[in-house]
Amino acid sequence: MAYIDQMLASGEQPIVRDHQHWFVLLADAFYGILAILAAIVLLILRGAANITGGFDTILGYFVLALVVGGLLYILWQALRWRNEEYVVTSRRVLRMEGVVNKRVIDSSLEKINDAVLSQSIFGRMFGFGDLEILTASETGISRLRMLRQPDDFKRAMLDAKHDLELELSGAKPLPAPPIRMPSTPRDPATGAPPAPLPPAAPAPASPARAELSADEVTRTLGSLADLRDRGAISAEEYEAKKADLLRRL
Repeated sequence: MAYIDQMLASGEQPIVRDHQHWFVLLADAFYGILAILAAIVLLILRGAANITGGFDTILGYFVLALVVGGLLYILWQALRWRNEEYVVTSRRVLRMEGVVNKRVIDSSLEKINDAVLSQSIFGRMFGFGDLEILTASETGISRLRMLRQPDDFKRAMLDAKHDLELELSGAKPLPAPPIRMPSTPRDPATGAPPAPLPPAAPAPASPARAELSADEVTRTLGSLADLRDRGAISAEEYEAKKADLLRRL
């Protein structure tokens, strides 16, 4: 797990992670590079002067110490450069440094008022610059020196600040939790899912009403009228039967 993952709060997501330009590594490792160059010059002079004896042995050890010491110094500076990281998250801007002993400085996006980008012609050619962060707090990150692609870093920081302000104001809703699909019930004895139910049989269709001829309708209406006149059926029942027979013509 990366160190940045241990620093994130619940719901906080990293957006941009970047380092200082590799020119900073060259500047910090200057003495190591100088020691290796001095060892190369001494080796050349040693071969040209054809030195022998005890002095030659001492000179050889000295050259070896310069090379080993220079390489170790460069390696240490490379580790320091690699572990100095600048991160924009959905809540903060963090600066982390240190190989063994870690040091973390952060500034809340809510307290950032503005960011001032400074780039020389040389910095624009090689893609680095200084980013000064103006906050409402006296503590926090104030200046990111020789940052790689500082314009992209500044843009991501201001976009994250804008999104956070929308979220706090309620204009941007919080992401909803994922919908959990209902679990399939299983047989407690075998642990296997139950067998699918057979498809339901289609409902029987209602029988279609048979059509009647005009003569049959006339005879039936006559019989119904006779029953109505004798009081066997009511007038409402007669009208309902009459309407049904007329629909079946």
